[in-house]
Amino acid sequence: MPDLQDQLAISALMQSWALARDTGDWGKLRATAHPGAAMTTTWFDGSFDTFVESCEASWRRGSRSQHFLGGTVAEIEGTRAIAQTRVSINVRSLLDGVEVDAVCTGRFFDRVEKREGVWRIARRSVIYEKDRIDPVDPGAKISLDPALLARFPEGYRHLAYLQTKNGARVNPNLPTARGEALEKLLAEAKAWLAAQ
Repeated sequence: MPDLQDQLAISALMQSWALARDTGDWGKLRATAHPGAAMTTTWFDGSFDTFVESCEASWRRGSRSQHFLGGTVAEIEGTRAIAQTRVSINVRSLLDGVEVDAVCTGRFFDRVEKREGVWRIARRSVIYEKDRIDPVDPGAKISLDPALLARFPEGYRHLAYLQTKNGARVNPNLPTARGEALEKLLAEAKAWLAAQ
């Protein structure tokens, strides 16, 4: 049976990631991942170090997002774990000159490893389940291009729409609440955990 201290350490790790990311504490954000860690989101796929550099550059340009976390459940095998954490990603930005909020709900899906007695992220993916976009001013109107919106899956199409309109290259094949991308992610994680 996994140690309760390990469960708590992994949960605290997830909380640390979100607070550091949302407050621009880049040193603490880097400390949540092992060297060589990888990160995949709508707008990024690469090394964790490069992800942090990209976040820092966006922060300097005024970009802000918030990651509200729910509970974390970790399946632990020795020094490896799969941690799933409920998340609500909140992004405020301009869409064709109108200030909007995009909110995407899903799960952080982390491969976590304990090295030298410390749990850190080895690979983070996100499972996108549902999203929406709204003008901040209730009286403002936004108009979405149906063809652009349809390029992205239901789980994150509004977030992807906003990011694309603001210049990001968004991956249209990420895991959502169901489907082939989710099945592949789960199967690969199960094999990784079993290889412990």
